[in-house]
Amino acid sequence: MWCLGLAEEERVSKGDFVLVDYTGRVKETGEVFETTVEEVAKEAGIHSEGRRYGPRLIIVGEGWVLKGLDEGLEGLKVGEKTVIEVPPEKGFGPRNPDDVKTIPYRVLRSRGIVPRIGMKIEVDGREAVVRAVGAGRVRVDFNPPLAGRTLVYEVVVREKVEGDAEKIKALIHRRIPVDPEAFEVSVEDGEAVIKVPREAMYLEGIQVAKRGIASDVFRYVPNVTKVRFVEEFQKEEKKT
Repeated sequence: MWCLGLAEEERVSKGDFVLVDYTGRVKETGEVFETTVEEVAKEAGIHSEGRRYGPRLIIVGEGWVLKGLDEGLEGLKVGEKTVIEVPPEKGFGPRNPDDVKTIPYRVLRSRGIVPRIGMKIEVDGREAVVRAVGAGRVRVDFNPPLAGRTLVYEVVVREKVEGDAEKIKALIHRRIPVDPEAFEVSVEDGEAVIKVPREAMYLEGIQVAKRGIASDVFRYVPNVTKVRFVEEFQKEEKKT
């Protein structure tokens, strides 16, 4: 599944499981705001040590990515680089002037916030960016940072994932940061059996992850009606 051998004329259709590398830039500035490619993230200064880089699983048409990118994947040829332009209405939406508010300086100070221009803050459970500070008032912007921006995605569909067992491995990889090939998966008579490797057994949140995987499998792999996780422990021989 994870090799990148590609069928030259293979194209993407709605509902396909695909592994996609992409880099998103703001059209007006060229600024990189997200990428699946680690080297690009480092070059752009947005690298995160805790993030997993590499081709991302997308089920086309399921809304796992921005609408404009999702729609743009349909019809692409596997292995071919392309550029998808996403207008604001199919990205983060247009800017809403009503989402720019003025808040008394003392209100923020009472909450332990010392506002500075460009600072990200939380007000009443909503994220905002400080746009101006002065005369006892602070202007904050609740619009998403990329609202109103046209986005440009450089995209390569690396592979289409075929077969129920391989699709299940791909769904596992979304939720558990372990090599998907470490999981043994078989599907027979509507039952998926997933053998969990030792390196995944003790991960924090593993039980929640397993419930999420089962839910994903029922939704996206219609041939499966039962999911069984198997964990094996072997007795270690005492050394004499």
